[in-house]
Amino acid sequence: MSDSPAPQSPVVVAVPGLDPLTAGGRRRLPFTVLAKPTGAACNLDCTYCFFLSKELLYDGDGQRMTEAGLESYLANLLRSQPDGEVEIAWQGGEPTMRGIPFFRRAVELAEQLRRPQQTVRHTLQTNGTLLDDAWGEFLAANGFLIGLSVDGPAHLHDAYRVNKAGRATHAQVMRGHEILRRHGVEYNILCTVHAANQDHGLEVYRYFRDTLGARHVQFIPIVERVTREQLPIAEQGWKDGNGTRILYRQEGDAVTSRSVDPAAWGEFLATIFDEWAAHDVGTVFVQHFDVMLGNALGQYSMCVHAPECGGALAVEHSGDVYACDHFVEPGYKLGNVAERSLQSMLQSPEQRAFGQAKRTGLPRQCAECPVRWACHGGCPKDRFDTTADGEPGLNHLCPGYFRFFSHAAPTIRRMAELVGPTLG
Repeated sequence: MSDSPAPQSPVVVAVPGLDPLTAGGRRRLPFTVLAKPTGAACNLDCTYCFFLSKELLYDGDGQRMTEAGLESYLANLLRSQPDGEVEIAWQGGEPTMRGIPFFRRAVELAEQLRRPQQTVRHTLQTNGTLLDDAWGEFLAANGFLIGLSVDGPAHLHDAYRVNKAGRATHAQVMRGHEILRRHGVEYNILCTVHAANQDHGLEVYRYFRDTLGARHVQFIPIVERVTREQLPIAEQGWKDGNGTRILYRQEGDAVTSRSVDPAAWGEFLATIFDEWAAHDVGTVFVQHFDVMLGNALGQYSMCVHAPECGGALAVEHSGDVYACDHFVEPGYKLGNVAERSLQSMLQSPEQRAFGQAKRTGLPRQCAECPVRWACHGGCPKDRFDTTADGEPGLNHLCPGYFRFFSHAAPTIRRMAELVGPTLG
């Protein structure tokens, strides 16, 4: 499932209780890239996965990044990034389907192509089902940071995260988790929040903390936006009665029954926050909490809750570059890494307008909101509701974000006062 940011880069300043993997950021028209070496191809068939349909954009081309394409991408990325640490983030689809030899070559090329003042860190988001000891040895030897997708204990995870035969995958994921643990591979947990697990926040969090021993966790809300006309097909997993997929686009004002309920999303985060604040500050790092603390300090580490976006590009297996991982669709293609530098695409008028619209398109309700400093309207992909006054552009998850940010604000502000001035 690619509804996620890749594991984040290290911070520029250390903040007590703030995750060094997810906070802070560089400045110099900074950007991140999610590269998809297998395109939308995946060995699973998660019911809520919007990205599986993106195979329709490149139907019949094998969905595999070639070695020539790999070299072109890495050369472009390293030229476009400043000195210091450069994160090379791999995602999918399921990137491990590309095989260890591809990633071994990626490591070799990155070392050859980087400037002397650059260091490279590879991150990889995976469902974990294809990991074995060979993968564990490779990932550990090359210092990969892994994002492992788990939606909670088996009875919650298996509700939607199924294989091509519709069967449960939790046991396979746990085998992958054991591979990572046994080989000492650094990892974090990425958990999507949806109708099946939204009312089990404490159970999910404690499972990650106590059973899996996770110390870095990200929670991503599932919002499957759809037009009213396409809703019946979307409810079938974005496939019609013949199994033919429809291309997911950011259109419509309806959501599937799998989507997280806005109010439940707020309670999910608030419940976990109370547990974390009471017991786990400084020992367990939850991305939303780190991001909120960073926002209070004026350090925006995640585009979803930054004032503007546009600095998180997506690169398909073909080398095509899109404005965002959530907007890999016609109308948002910026170019190709073989023909144009990533920096030039990032600075293009169309990408600047895309990023600035996050701020300029805020409805008045958001502009005047007391927790705007923490939220900034959320992700543009979810801004398809209207305010009570009928103004468009309200985030579908607004009730949940308002509940969580209002609840956590006093504690977060006290934490921020320990390390620097707050905003607002």
